[in-house]
Amino acid sequence: MNQLDQKKMALTFGLFLGGLHLAWSLLVALSVAQVVYDFVLWAHMIHLPVVIGPFDLAAAVMLVIMTSLMGCALGWMSAYLWNWTQKREQLIEQIIKQNL
Repeated sequence: MNQLDQKKMALTFGLFLGGLHLAWSLLVALSVAQVVYDFVLWAHMIHLPVVIGPFDLAAAVMLVIMTSLMGCALGWMSAYLWNWTQKREQLIEQIIKQNL
């Protein structure tokens, strides 16, 4: 199996999670987040009285930075674990071939 590049996976996950939260921040800034949120809850048949607050630039920047960093960590860990399992699988295959 192929080995995953941990740095590329970290960057990919970080950009993905940070990008999603950047999009959410833009929806809040454009005052359309409540409509989107209400639709998502309605589509999932969930009834929660949640009100989206006003846009706060500092909170939005912190949200994007933190989720990007968490995405990087998650991507790096995922690639590390994938590579580790593949190494173990290759060792097991070698042992089986030696015993045949």
